[in-house]
Amino acid sequence: MAVLGIVLSLVLLMFMAYKGYSVILFAPIFALLAAIFSGMAIMPTYTEIFLPNLGNYVKVYFPFFLLGAVFGKAMEQSGAAKSIAKTIVEKLGKERAMLSVALSTAILTYGGVSMFVVAFAVYPFAASIFKEADIPKRLIPVTIGIGCLTFTMDALPGTPQIQNSIPMKFFNTDLYSAPVFGLLGTIIMFCGSMAYIEWRKRKAQAAGEGYGTNHINEPVMLPDDSLPNPFLAILPLASVLILTLILQKVIFPHWDVISWVSNAPYKLAKDNVVGSMNNWALIIALIVGILIALAINPKRMKGNMAQSLNAGAIGSLLAVMNTASEVGYGNVIKTLPGFQSIAHALTNINPHGTPLLSEAVSINVMAGVTGSASGGMSIALDMFSKKYLAWAASTGISPELLHRVAAMAAGGMDTLPHNGAVITLLAITGLTHKQSYKDIFVLTMLKTSTCFLLIFLQSIFHFI
Repeated sequence: MAVLGIVLSLVLLMFMAYKGYSVILFAPIFALLAAIFSGMAIMPTYTEIFLPNLGNYVKVYFPFFLLGAVFGKAMEQSGAAKSIAKTIVEKLGKERAMLSVALSTAILTYGGVSMFVVAFAVYPFAASIFKEADIPKRLIPVTIGIGCLTFTMDALPGTPQIQNSIPMKFFNTDLYSAPVFGLLGTIIMFCGSMAYIEWRKRKAQAAGEGYGTNHINEPVMLPDDSLPNPFLAILPLASVLILTLILQKVIFPHWDVISWVSNAPYKLAKDNVVGSMNNWALIIALIVGILIALAINPKRMKGNMAQSLNAGAIGSLLAVMNTASEVGYGNVIKTLPGFQSIAHALTNINPHGTPLLSEAVSINVMAGVTGSASGGMSIALDMFSKKYLAWAASTGISPELLHRVAAMAAGGMDTLPHNGAVITLLAITGLTHKQSYKDIFVLTMLKTSTCFLLIFLQSIFHFI
């Protein structure tokens, strides 16, 4: 009965999320449903397991959601995001329409702009150039997804996206962990996905299918003379990446934080402070990026700064609470007796080898279940990271490699139909799951298989 309760609650949560209902409301409901099947008391489960774990997630990751959302709105309001997308699309032209859309989204995402802002900024240009090149509109979501849901989200070293920052807490690593592994993943994902969508385009055009008619949410391209110069527009993105690199690799490693903590006028936990230093680097870099984004186009920001900052702050609350609710749900599930056999099976995959395969499977499963890369990874690492660290130490695997595999695995099966980013992307482009999800799913499978392929290759060539 306990296992049945877990399966039933997972199915119901995915169904309700797919239908567009908020997981903030339904995650605790279905967590308690699973608890009932296991004979656990409802109210103690809610107040002593669900809520504390929700709160702990918000405590650790809220700054990244808040600053990331504000940074994205500042890039949007200043016109910087639109300027970058417009420049790339115009320079590459309709002959390379799909490449230009994928590259523009990749540059924005790698610079720290959230997927939601990127999709809004790039979609008008994508629709315009796809229509001009007579490429089926149903391929726009997967093309945008290549740039913001694959390698720039979790594989490319240094990316400031939340999926790349979460493992730092568990493994005491930084954003640039395992660069060779991540760069190889980037090359495989980018080249493989571009080859796939170009093949899909040629196949559709050979069958006489063009952009199509009677679409909804068709953007109207209005002239905008207030966009900043593209070289200025790229400064906030570059500042986030460069400053994070300098702080994590140059400044913080030479800072005697132990002496600083010991001399502080208030009591601080030394281990917590040392473990938070890489988080500080990203927080500082995002603040600097926000200030630069607000400053590069004063004409456009005049009278709109408060609106931009407020919209980013409010939007971050919904994002962090959605994920935190999924984390609370997962932590209720992991305490149930029926889950122990599942956990045992996940952590005993390849018991005589390295922990990488077990880690990748565990995180992929949890990300797929929750429909969230960050939520699924947080749950899996909270349960298994200490075991993986000990296992890695005994087999000569570095924490940096654990970090990169965790991030890339989380960005695998998270993009199932109930994933919030997928639902939002389809809504922005005015398309349905029936029209476009097939290609997004191929992208999902490519991402997932890339992580496992690299684990196999790493076991032979021992690169990090």
